[in-house]
Amino acid sequence: MAPRKSSSSLRNQLTLILSLIILVIVFLGAFGIIDTYAWDNALEPILGMRPFMTDPGQAAVTPAVESSASGEWWSVYFTTPGVEQNYVAQELIARINAAQTSIHIASFEFNLDEVAEVLIAAHRRGVEVQWVTDDEHGLEADEEPDHGQFAMLEDAGIKVVDDGRSALMHNKFWIFDQTTVWTGSTNITINGTLRNNNNVIVIESPGVARIYEREFQEMWAGGEFGPTSPSTIQQQSVVIDGTAVSVRFGPEDDVGALLAELLSQAQSQIRFMAFSFTHDAMGDAIISRSQNGVDVAGIFEQRGSETEYSELPHLYCGGVPVLQDGNPRTFHHKVLIIDQTTVVTGSFNFSRNADESNDENVVIIQSPEIAAEYLKEFERRWAEALAEGTPIQVVCQ
Repeated sequence: MAPRKSSSSLRNQLTLILSLIILVIVFLGAFGIIDTYAWDNALEPILGMRPFMTDPGQAAVTPAVESSASGEWWSVYFTTPGVEQNYVAQELIARINAAQTSIHIASFEFNLDEVAEVLIAAHRRGVEVQWVTDDEHGLEADEEPDHGQFAMLEDAGIKVVDDGRSALMHNKFWIFDQTTVWTGSTNITINGTLRNNNNVIVIESPGVARIYEREFQEMWAGGEFGPTSPSTIQQQSVVIDGTAVSVRFGPEDDVGALLAELLSQAQSQIRFMAFSFTHDAMGDAIISRSQNGVDVAGIFEQRGSETEYSELPHLYCGGVPVLQDGNPRTFHHKVLIIDQTTVVTGSFNFSRNADESNDENVVIIQSPEIAAEYLKEFERRWAEALAEGTPIQVVCQ
């Protein structure tokens, strides 16, 4: 009869096995293959400790890390609705704090106290801070309860001007020190940075900054908004380290026709994410490319896609795979990704108002590296739409 192992020997063997398991988990966690935070949650009730010593607050960090990327001259950020820590606002605040000479802003809405406070601090240390906004959604909205951030700026001596017209000053761009541009779909609001799906791209380029600065001065100094703005389209393209970057402003640059043309030239793939998509020519171009073998898929914001002018029924009945988004708040992206190389983003909704009336901007970047980051966001939102989105109720004729 074989001798029985002592209980201490069994404990030692179990401890060794557990230690090896923990070492493997630590190794895999270091490379992002598994989530050590989740393992800590699972093992804490059994062991009475968190073997990987992850902070319970770390759960909020992981999504933001997965949703940001950067290169030598660019950075991309995606909001992560449901995460309490405001990573997008923190990135913006860091750039405000680093500004040395000027911060010029053309931004639609605003209600973040912490951003107002650091802008005031920048102004007091001698940085030129100027803000162009919309009248109804900017300065007039500032008078509503829970607003007042523009009043904070003005009380501190920062000048804010609005467009004073019924169409929208819908841009969301910031220019730092005439060298860096922050743009994308993100309004600097609680909803825009914490609850809605949005993107930001930051471009470190004096050439791109000059393009945006020229547009800013048309509004700030010239009072030129909407169709009255002059087009300088021949001066709105640069090459940064071999990457072509073009900027277009609406309505003066006929953005909708340009995007329809870009879509019509797609060779292999189109992905789109759209808060509002009512532009017929863009919809026609997508269907045409789909019928010619291009791999097409898109995500619509639920409420925006249920208006009578939405392109969702047109595309759905044309055989294009489309989904309504899965965010219970707002899916606010305005993004095209073409042939895994070209990214279009900015404030421009794919709509008639954006094309003909509002002040808008898009940036068009020929970069497989940046396109890859936007495709990751598309895949995250596509999976969410499959899980949480509203079933499409369309009757095709």
